[in-house]
Parts: sequence; C-alpha cells; structure tokens
Amino acid sequence: MCKLPLHHAVLALLTEGKSHGYELKGRFEEAIGPQWGGLNIGHLYQILDRLVRDGFVTRSQVAQPDRPDKTLYQLTPAGQQEVREWATSAWVRTGGFRDELFLKLFGARALGAEALEEFVAAQRQTYLSELAGLTRLRRTHTGDPLVSLLLDAAIGHTKADLGLVEGAAVRLAPAAGRGGTAADGDSEEVSRRRPA
Repeated sequence: MCKLPLHHAVLALLTEGKSHGYELKGRFEEAIGPQWGGLNIGHLYQILDRLVRDGFVTRSQVAQPDRPDKTLYQLTPAGQQEVREWATSAWVRTGGFRDELFLKLFGARALGAEALEEFVAAQRQTYLSELAGLTRLRRTHTGDPLVSLLLDAAIGHTKADLGLVEGAAVRLAPAAGRGGTAADGDSEEVSRRRPA
C-alpha cells in the first residue's frame, strides 16, 4: 500500500486511461491549479517507478518513427482498488499543527511588546497581500470547480491565519513585557551595582 498523497493523485490521473509522464504532469497541474505549484517531472518519474514496482501501474513502450520510444503507464486492477480506497476514506491529520507562525510569535513575544507589534504588523500586511493575490487568481479560475475549490480553501486558510495573528497581538501583549535578553538584564544589573 502506498502512503504518499502524490502517489495516489497519480493513480487518480491514470483512471482516465494510459498516459505518458509529461501528459500526467500537465493534467495534474491543470487539474489542481496554481495554488499547489508545479510537479517536478523527475519526481513524477520516481513516483511512477515506485507504482510500477508496487504493482499498481504497468509500463509499456510505444515505438515512434521520428522520436525515442514513448513510455505509457496504465492502472492495474490493484491500482484501481488502491486509489478507490484512498479517495473514499476520510483524511486524518497526522502531523499536528506545526507552523512557523507560532515559532515566530513565540520569538517576538520573548523579545517584548515592541517586537511583537512589529511582527504582527508585518505578518498582517503579508496576509492581506496574499488575500489580494488569491482573490485575483480566484476571479481568473472560474472554469474548473476543483481549482476554484482549492483557491477558496487557500483564501479561507489565509483569512483564518489573519484572524489568528490579529488576535495574537491582543492575547500575547500582556505576556510580552518589556523584552530584552537575559544577557541584557545581567549587564544592567551589574551596572546598577557598580559604584559611580
């Protein structure tokens, strides 16, 4: 059983029939849209090799008179069953909520109220810029419902992150204190004790 989502996405693409690597790459990028990003062709061929090895896909060669032979990939019954089980089962988050945003909030709070305010303002502006870009993309990708859905999800996530960072400014401000490092505090204490 393959465990990686991209492997399953390739199996899903192959449910439409035999394809070669560059066709699969183009169809993936068209189907999923610009928010996901491109699919590296070298990585795609590694995925296909693994799917062949695992018995989910077969590989055949088609002779071309004026070019090198074309390699075609086709789903096997085991591959059909694998993609059906994957596509119809619920997705469960396994990695927790690790996000650098929380580490940055931790660091800014440790530096003090001014650093926290500076980070929140910068992050807020970044999210507002992302929302503007995503909204423009959404207006230009109305023809494919899956791409539209992915863009709607990206907009929703970004709005949620914006709300979180704006709330963090209020909730973390009392804990931020005046900031500074332990080393700074030690040197101030030493200078206070030093006779004039």
